[in-house]
Amino acid sequence: MFDATIKNATNIFSRKPEVLKQLPTVQRPGSIIKEFSLNTSTHGLPGIARSQSIPNRIFWSVSTLIFTGVMIYFIVQAIRAYFEYPTQTSVSTMFEWPQAFPAVTICNYSPIQYNKFIGPFLNYTNSLNLTNTTDTTQFTYTQSLYVADFINYKLNHEDSLKEFFYPLETMMISCEYNRITCSVANFTWFLTPSYGTCYTFNAKLKNAVNGGIRYNADNGRMGIFKLQLYAHRHQYVPYLSNATGMVALVHDNAQVPDVEMSVLYLSPGRHHRLSFAKKINTFLSAPYTTCNDKVTLGLQAMFDEYHGPDYGYSRNQCFFACIQAYTYQTCECGNPFLWAIRSVALLGADKTTNISFCNITNPCYNEARTNFMNIKSIWSTNCPDCMPECSYTDFIIESTSLLAPPEFLLDSIKKFVESSNISVSANWSTSMASEIQSNYVALEVVPGTTRTNVYTEQATISPVDVLSNVGGQTGLWIGISFLSLMEIAEMIYRLIRYQCHNLRKIIQNRFRIPETDNF
Repeated sequence: MFDATIKNATNIFSRKPEVLKQLPTVQRPGSIIKEFSLNTSTHGLPGIARSQSIPNRIFWSVSTLIFTGVMIYFIVQAIRAYFEYPTQTSVSTMFEWPQAFPAVTICNYSPIQYNKFIGPFLNYTNSLNLTNTTDTTQFTYTQSLYVADFINYKLNHEDSLKEFFYPLETMMISCEYNRITCSVANFTWFLTPSYGTCYTFNAKLKNAVNGGIRYNADNGRMGIFKLQLYAHRHQYVPYLSNATGMVALVHDNAQVPDVEMSVLYLSPGRHHRLSFAKKINTFLSAPYTTCNDKVTLGLQAMFDEYHGPDYGYSRNQCFFACIQAYTYQTCECGNPFLWAIRSVALLGADKTTNISFCNITNPCYNEARTNFMNIKSIWSTNCPDCMPECSYTDFIIESTSLLAPPEFLLDSIKKFVESSNISVSANWSTSMASEIQSNYVALEVVPGTTRTNVYTEQATISPVDVLSNVGGQTGLWIGISFLSLMEIAEMIYRLIRYQCHNLRKIIQNRFRIPETDNF
């Protein structure tokens, strides 16, 4: 028995280092938090943890709370500033060579050719007993009041109006780009209420390599577009036009020519030189702006009437399409003065609708347009997609002119006028020189510079700026850094580990108690 006792004592008081090794101690949550507070790089917490008196602890606690509150305020301000999405515009200049030559659109100032128009017009007015005449040489002011009704009548009967307008081949004496002759085939056409048929040179085309765009370096030249035009003023319908000449617009190749809003008037008897400088404007998309580049269904229906070009989104054209759709929805007919828009997409519709036009005397279409343009809730509801363009190109034009034509050109101009399909004026034989002077328009479009000014909208505050601002505020007021966050993560991990350890002990004790009872 004594030997057994000695053996048990030897087992209990073993000299093996593993047995004599001190068991690890488990820290309580309070000690874990205190150790973190004493050693963290965050300011304020060490002062609270090492305080030996209540006043000292209150001082550090209040100071920490105050500076933490100030820090939170500035952090919230920094985050709010980011979500206001402020922007700034940067301006840069780039050298473009070769540079895409812009599109040039031309129209006769008067839309209707008198000798093609007067016969059908008299038939219309006589049939309605508005007039009773077959005299095509006299045209009164009273007759001019029925022109809009006649146009509306033809449109509602789906008749073409192009036959009444000026063909390009009857107006264009010559065309040249970089000393390469161009022809009518190099122009696309479209119809407008103000100017009849308009013609565009160098528009971006749908089915052409690189859009069929010409560059200023083509043929080893600098990009010079020259036109000689003849206005045929003696064929202007009286009382419809108060001037004589041509109109022109220089615009981007993929931009629809907005001739109803902005054109240059070209007076006869002069050689006009339009020198352009290119400016590109680019805006940020949502959430910084509400800009849009998507061509809507109604807008695409408009673009289909331009016969070939591949035009992009235009806010002005989007509004015109929307006005026509709203007018049709309100009046069950379209605005007769927006007759170039003959198909509309109603709000929420997935297809276009061909429309007829209101009678000129119907007040509904004018009331609808007035309400649309003056009541914000109407156009914002009916035209949610008609937002500013995300990108567009402007051409700043400098216009100069000289007297024209010189005498040596008179013979060639005379041959052109006499061989065109439009009859000459009654006094052509006696006053040819003055007639040419009153109808001849020369146009020259050239690049004024190859430098392009680029205006780019940029975010004033980026996510990196927000992170830097937040880091600066936390570091300034209570000294928090990413390493401080790792210290907090370590403390949380240790607290979780402590709870898991306690939970495991509780479970083990529950299983040991039944075993002891059985023993």
